Amino acid sequence: MVYLLAFITWAVLHSLTASIAFKEMVRGWIGSRRYDGLYRLFYNAIAVLTFVPVLWLLAAAVPDRILWRVTEPLSYFFLSIQLLGLLGLGISLWQTDLFRFAGIGQALRYVQGNEPINPPPVLVIQGTYAYVRHPLYFFSLLFIWFSPSMTMSALSFNILATLYFWIGSIYEERRLGAIFGEAYGQYRQRVPRLIPIKITK
Repeated sequence: MVYLLAFITWAVLHSLTASIAFKEMVRGWIGSRRYDGLYRLFYNAIAVLTFVPVLWLLAAAVPDRILWRVTEPLSYFFLSIQLLGLLGLGISLWQTDLFRFAGIGQALRYVQGNEPINPPPVLVIQGTYAYVRHPLYFFSLLFIWFSPSMTMSALSFNILATLYFWIGSIYEERRLGAIFGEAYGQYRQRVPRLIPIKITK
């Protein structure tokens, strides 16, 4: 129960600090230039640091007994899918500008005095984004669910992560719709959200 509450608290705070309303509030506090240069980097750093206690609670609170284990040769297939997940994650991050995603590019431009610090966002619809609207979530799901060995703690984490990805994608689409308008609406009609399978009636 403590682990569940910790994960939910982290997820709510992570989503809150990613919201447009919260970002605009921070911009008003610290100024536009400092916000453009530093917010993304600090947002990512805090998200990672605050997730460490969640993982610790998972290891401490959930029994780590093995629920199932896939043996050879099927385990090689599972490992191949996990590798695909890692490759897909890397490609998708690169497509969205990895340095901008991490906040490093903005911070460097801020320190160096270069302008613009945070160029206008670009709607990426090519590459992996042509098959699924949230490839970072999709490839993460491939990696966590195709582990050849599944423990109780891993299963608990996978279920919560999957729910977070599903709910998070809904809020993220609202934000992207507000930014890109009709262009994102047309993209939503063409491309599936979390799983690259188009379901038609």
